[in-house]
This record gives sequence, C-alpha cells and structure tokens, in this order.
Amino acid sequence: MSNSLSNGDEESLTHPLLNHFLRRSPSNTTSQVAIVGANVCPIESLDYEIIENDFFKQDWRSHSKIQICQYIFMKWTLCFLIGLIVGLIGFFNNLAVENIAGLKFVKTSNMMLANKYWVAFLVFSVSNFVLTLFASLITAFISPEAAGSGIPEVKAYLNGVDAPGIFSLRTLVVKIAGSISAVSSSLLVGKAGPLVHTGACVAAIMGQGGSKKYRLTWRWLKFFKNDRDRRDLVTCGSAAGIAAAFRAPVGGVLFALEEMASWWRGALLWRAFFTAAVVAFVLRALIEVCLSGKCGLFGTGGLIMFDVTSTNVTYHLGDVPSVLLLGVIGGILGSAYNFLLERVLRIYNLIYKKGTAYKILLACFISIFTSCLLFGLPWLASCQSCPTDASEPCPTIGRSGNYKKFQCPPGHYNDLASLIFNTNDDAIKNLFSKNTDSEFQISSMLIFFFACFFLSILSYGIVAPAGLFVPVIVTGASYGRFVGMLIGSHSNLNHGLYAVLGSASLLGGSMRMTVSLCVIILELTNNLLLLPLIMLVLLVSKTVADAFNGNIYDLIMKLKGFPYLEAHAEPYMRQLTVGDVVTGPLQILHGIVKVSNIVHVLETTRHNGFPVIDEPPHSETPVLFGLILRAHLITLLKKKAFLVTPVRAGVDAFNQFSAEDFAKKGLGNGDNMEEIELTNEEMEMFIDLHPFTNTSPYTVVETMSLAKALTLFRDVGLRHLLVISKISNRSPVVGILTRHDFMPEHVLGLHPLLVSSRWKRLRFPFPRLLKIF
Repeated sequence: MSNSLSNGDEESLTHPLLNHFLRRSPSNTTSQVAIVGANVCPIESLDYEIIENDFFKQDWRSHSKIQICQYIFMKWTLCFLIGLIVGLIGFFNNLAVENIAGLKFVKTSNMMLANKYWVAFLVFSVSNFVLTLFASLITAFISPEAAGSGIPEVKAYLNGVDAPGIFSLRTLVVKIAGSISAVSSSLLVGKAGPLVHTGACVAAIMGQGGSKKYRLTWRWLKFFKNDRDRRDLVTCGSAAGIAAAFRAPVGGVLFALEEMASWWRGALLWRAFFTAAVVAFVLRALIEVCLSGKCGLFGTGGLIMFDVTSTNVTYHLGDVPSVLLLGVIGGILGSAYNFLLERVLRIYNLIYKKGTAYKILLACFISIFTSCLLFGLPWLASCQSCPTDASEPCPTIGRSGNYKKFQCPPGHYNDLASLIFNTNDDAIKNLFSKNTDSEFQISSMLIFFFACFFLSILSYGIVAPAGLFVPVIVTGASYGRFVGMLIGSHSNLNHGLYAVLGSASLLGGSMRMTVSLCVIILELTNNLLLLPLIMLVLLVSKTVADAFNGNIYDLIMKLKGFPYLEAHAEPYMRQLTVGDVVTGPLQILHGIVKVSNIVHVLETTRHNGFPVIDEPPHSETPVLFGLILRAHLITLLKKKAFLVTPVRAGVDAFNQFSAEDFAKKGLGNGDNMEEIELTNEEMEMFIDLHPFTNTSPYTVVETMSLAKALTLFRDVGLRHLLVISKISNRSPVVGILTRHDFMPEHVLGLHPLLVSSRWKRLRFPFPRLLKIF
C-alpha cells in the first residue's frame, strides 16, 4: 500500500469493504462466498511491470532466434491446448448434466405417470439433496475458492489482484465436479460462470508449468514464469469458458474484452479468438458424435444451441414501444436482482461465520426448500388439453419436451411442470421456441418468473460452484413471455421472441454488458435478424439499471474485499494529490547494502518493493537508482551473492544466476525467509543491488492529483508507483503508491471530511450516470 506498511504488506492485502479493520487470518480458511466482514487471507497484487536492469538485459541479449521463435510458438501452442481442454470440459459438463438430471426427471416422470406422487416427490427431493450435499461437501472441505461463479475472482485477477488458491489444481477439479452436481440438482444455478473459472484455471496451471505439489510440471514452459504472460493466458481461458458454455466463440472473445480484462491489445485479441475458435471446433466435432445416438439422454447434443425463431423475423415500427418497455422493466428488475442478491450474500456471510457445518446445513436447507417448491408449484397450474397439431407426443414421454403430464388426466399436460421438470437448457428452449403462443398460460408464466427470480438469488450464495448467466436467462425469458402474453395481438412479435428479448433485458440490467451479450444471444438464437431489437433492449436496460447500482460482478467483488481498480476515478480524488495519501516511514535500501540490513527489512516488513537509493560516495547527492522486488532480494540471499567489501560487483556476478532464478514461482511455491540459513560471518557481508534493480520504475511527483495517478496506475498495470519529491534538500523518494492507496476506504479514512461531500453526490438520483458521461 503505502510507502511503509508497517503492519504488513498492505500493498498486497485488502480488507473486506464493510469491515476493513478486521485482522486477517494467515491462511486461506474462509470461503470465497460472501466473505464480507470475514477474516480473509492475504491477497497479493501481481507484477505486470517490465523490469529493466543489467541482469535481464544480458539475459535477453543471450537469447537466440530459435529461442525467440520457440517462445512465440509455445504461446500459440498453449492457446490451442487451452481451447482443446476447455472445449472437452465444456462438452462433458453438458453431457454429464443432461444425463444425471435427465435420469432424475425420467424416474420422477415415470412415478407421476403411475400416480405414485409421494414416491415421485421422494425420488426428486432425495436426488436433489444428494447432489447438492456432494457439491457442498467437496467445495467446503477441499476447495472453498471454487464456490460461487468464479467470474469475480477471474476479473479481479486480470485487474492485478491475486487471491490465493483461485487457480489451483484442486480448485479446478472441485469446480468441474461441483458444477456438474449443483446444476444437476435442480438448484437455480448455471454452468457459464464456473466454466469461465474453469478455463482460467486451465490457463493459469499451464502457464505456471503445471503443479509441483502434484508433480505435474513441464520445464519447457519456463518462458511463461511471469505475471504478464499468465495474465494473457487467463484472458484466453476466460474467453474459452464462455465459448464452451454457450457455443459462442465470438461472444466469448467479446465477453473477455468487455467484462473481464482490464488491459487489452491486438496480439491478445488474436490469441483469444484462436482459443475460442478451437473450442468451437471441438464442440462441433463432439456433437457430430452425438448425432449417432451415443450420448445417452444428451440426445444429439443440440441443446447447446437454441434455434428459437423462424427464418424470417418480421417486426415494424409499432413494435418498438413494447421492446422499449421490456428494456425499462429489465433495467429495474436487474437492479433489484443485484440489490437483493447483495443483501442475501451478507446474510449468508453471518451464517458462514459460525463454521463449515453451517455452510453445509444452509446448502441442504436450500436444496430441500427448492425441491418442495418446484414439486408443489405445478399443482397450482390448471391442466390444458393437448393440441391436435403438436409436433411431439402429448403428453411428453421421457425427459424433455413441452408437454409434461404431471398430475393431469390423459390427453392433458401441465405447462408449468414442462418448465420446472426440465434442465435449465430445456426450459430455455421451451420458452424460446417458436409457434408456441398457446402452450403456456399467463398465470403459469408469472409463477415461474417469481420462482426463478427468488430461487436463483437464494441458490447462488451456497458453498458450491454456481453461475448466474443461465438463471438470469431463464428468469428474463419467463417475464419476457409474460409481457408478450399481455400485449397479445397488439404486436407482430411471437412469444418466443419476447422471451429472447426478456432474457437480453434482464442480462443487461443485471450484468451491464452490451456488445458481448448481444453477440452471445445472437449466437444462441442463430438468427442475425434479431440484432436491432437486441441492441435496443440492451442499451435501454443497461442505462436504466446504471441509475441504481453497479453490475452484479462488481458488487460481489466488493463483498469479497477484492481491491479492484475502477476505470474511472472518484470525483473527490481530483481534490487530492498523491502526497496526501502516502504514509510513512519509508523503507529504503542502499545500492550496496549489508546482508544483515536486508534480512532485518525482510523480516520486519512484508513490502514487496523497496526503493534503492545511491548516496555518497557512490553518487554526489542522494539519488533514486531504482526499485527492487522482495522476491529478487530473497533470491540473492538464497544464492548467497555476497561481497566481502562494499564495492560494485563485476560482470562475474551474473554467472551464478539464470533467468529462471528470478522467474515468478507457481502457486504456493514462493521462496520465504524461513528457508534461508545465514552464518554470522555472512550477515556482515555485502550485496550489490545495482545489477538486479529495476532502473526505470514508474514515478510521479508528489503534487500529481490522485485521480491522474490512478489512471496511470491502472492503465499501465502497476504494483508500485514511486512518489518523488520536488524539493532538492529532501529524500528523493517520498513514498510508494500501491493498490491499497487508491481504495476509497483508505482515502476517506485519511480524509474523513470528504465523506460528507461524497454522500451529497450519492444523493443525486442517478449517481452512476455521472461516471458514464
């Protein structure tokens, strides 16, 4: 955080935004779900800055053309492997969900056909309970980091925040198994968010060369032992996750660009596009296998694509008011959805503080409540006669279909059961389907909307992998159909189109994305003619919702205490200079320093960067030489690159080091002071820091506005920003700005008078629109 951070590496720690005075636990023992006010583990920042010093210049010059080509080739190879693995995971995820959930629905339907209603309820509820219990147990006891969507964690990582354990191998395994189990358990949770996290895990593990803990390492990946390359790979992995979830490769790339990545460039766009294209090819090849009927209840595998509209979509200017109405309703409902979800997560956090057993009990309670509600709601719907021109058997025999019999007599079906006793994919397909305007009753659609709206809010916070994309799509589709039924013959659009537009409006109102959501929905519906309507409804819903609160992923990041840097500075930051927020005293090192001094600084602080100052006789006046990282100091101590006398080291100092010695270690493999043993004689020796110091760190003068410094810090992707003095007779370095110094809690804590002025601005009816315009 600031220059000094005497109580620990505040530059690399963050406190939950509700209670930032709580002490942190030394290990990652808390769930990543709704950890507001919890004692969370240290969260480090990432080093995206390019280090320029004598040693790395020498190392780069020693690279041959073959090594450079190998580096480029390996980047593309990793992108291919990420796309291949994520595509396989996405397909088998869908395959497992459809078969596990399908078997449950088939057994339940068979019991209902035989009028064994209590047995059917027992089969349905016990199956859901076991699946939920399994997902919650492996998440709570093996990898709490796998809980929730995973998108907030990945988004924070790409912003420069490295939360412990989010990309470990055990998180990957739990995320896959837990997501399959949770989605199959009839909880209102989705697969898209977990697949994004899964893709990011695959990319991060491959980028760090595998896992040393499980002896799965590859030395030929040594080129990527830095945060910059891993950040690019994680970005490609997140794009691959969306592409695998919805078979939407272009939408996946745009999702990574619009929502996930804080930094973007042309080369990364190419690699993300290539990765998503590989996912699309893998899914297409595997679905071809399903066409031969080898995928069980997954059928032909076409459930990933929702071909919902007719070839020629006709709409006129008179349909625009109804589309605008959907956008306004979607914006209001989306902001209300975010508000309620945030409050529920806060309540869940109070329960989670009591221990792991309470997390499991809460998940089990939500499962039982969901099963009772879903099984009981269809009894409220009246039976309808089977249509004479039905394109499929009525009532439906088997798992999927629009005509579930439930408790109805022969020749009739229960439209509400047709939505509830199906997987989320099938429910979306039923709602989006064309030429079905008379299949659903308006009362059934209203009941289904409220059930999805509240059950998805209650289900998300449990200790299990759970996404928000699909539940929001289902909820939006139900209220879109409801609006279409109310408008009726006054519109040229069929009810299936209203369902599509309703999903788009609620997605826009909750997640606040436009371009990526538009493309994802177009790829889902396979119809480009919907483009103008979807664009219009997304723009309206996002604009309306922005007037009330932020997008759902940003709210969850704040609840989890991630120090995420927004693209826009708060207005009060323009009233402050960087000198107003840095704190002291500042820990500095000299260019040639005694070993005992380095050991003392490393043991008494947890800073990750130290300014290196040259003073007489090595320079005429005190001057800033550069910045050296904590990890590099530990490497120098570990290698014992010591000098007997305080003199500059020669070129021979490079011989005992390789670039791999200074490379970023993988998860949990970082060096620490406890591993280094030094004798009393060695403690009195010296180290020349000059060859290993970054001689060109980013610096700002102490009079620069905090808002301007934030823009520089975020756009460049810094971890440390040195503040230098404008007064010649002072120390050349005033302090160090880190991520913590830009957090509103830190700034307003130092300057409490700004709190009242900030509150006055928040009372403006549409405060968030100020940032947009």
